[in-house]
Amino acid sequence: MRSETQTIIQAIEKSLALIQLRLDRPAAESRLHELNRKTEDAGFWDNPQLAQKVMKDRQILVDAIHSFDDLQHRFSETVELIELGEEEGETEIVAESEKSLAQLLKTAQKKEIEALLNGEADANDAFIEINAGAGGTESCDWAAMLSRMYEKWALRRGFDIELIALNNEAEAGYKSVTHKILGKNAYGWLKTESGVHRLVRNSPFDSNSRRHTSFSSVWVYPAIDESIEVEINPADLRVDTFRASGAGGQHVNKTDSAVRITHLPTGIVVTSSEKSQHQNRTICMNALRSRLYELELRKRTEKIQELHSQKGDAGWGNQIRSYVLTPYQMVKDLRTNLETSNTQGVLDGQLDDFMESVLARNVTGMSRAEATAE
Repeated sequence: MRSETQTIIQAIEKSLALIQLRLDRPAAESRLHELNRKTEDAGFWDNPQLAQKVMKDRQILVDAIHSFDDLQHRFSETVELIELGEEEGETEIVAESEKSLAQLLKTAQKKEIEALLNGEADANDAFIEINAGAGGTESCDWAAMLSRMYEKWALRRGFDIELIALNNEAEAGYKSVTHKILGKNAYGWLKTESGVHRLVRNSPFDSNSRRHTSFSSVWVYPAIDESIEVEINPADLRVDTFRASGAGGQHVNKTDSAVRITHLPTGIVVTSSEKSQHQNRTICMNALRSRLYELELRKRTEKIQELHSQKGDAGWGNQIRSYVLTPYQMVKDLRTNLETSNTQGVLDGQLDDFMESVLARNVTGMSRAEATAE
């Protein structure tokens, strides 16, 4: 067997070992048995929300176990075909099997990264909040570009997107925008994007086309359901209503339907600008519960101070990623040093490599490149 093939086999074996370790097969099967027992209870559907959560958790476990078993089976079968082909001198079979093996390596590496998504809320839907920072209209336009980037990323993954709140800037772009991203592991992937994003480009708003630097902050928190209890004291809330921005003319919004809720102890602010004030209150309270839950999750980790410092103000010294469009093309993540010259691809939602590198670093303490080298 060629040394290159042996190297690929060893790499897949390493990935399979890590996936199996993260899966914790005995615990996963025990949990699956428990969930199956719950679904057989006579009154299982008496609480539809709780029942849906149980079914969702069950499906996640079933998919994880099936995915690992399928990958392991395909790997063993491919290696056997290579060995058999070499024994019988079937060079075509060997060549095709080696191609399959190379594809399996890519699949195994992808599954290895997905195995890192086993945090308490990683499987949940996510809210992503983008706020323009230092830079005026430039930063508002940059916030709109980031919003488009994450929408493109979500669509690439087959996720659904809901616009929760939007605050337009008079000249161009957004002062702030909040989306809800719905899909399996949406929070697990998007949580790597929290922080300040820096853009360098020749300004389309400068008559002399001079180079400008803009900043916008991104904050991601998990969507939670009614099965997760978060206590909120009404006395800790300040509720403001205001006129939602929208189209002019006969469609102009003439009522104060938009809602802003401020949680006084933490300073968390959530807004919603749908047509119904009642609907907006419900949306805001759900978003606030999610924000408080995310805050509690971070408090449980040893890196809470690091996460706070990563977010910081949307300005110099706090960025996690730089997007340089002039005088050269480069996107660089400052946490893992991963970079690419394909700036348009990134702005069109090709973010998986950056997300994967941060996930790997969060677990191993080193970048994926460093871990592979080691």
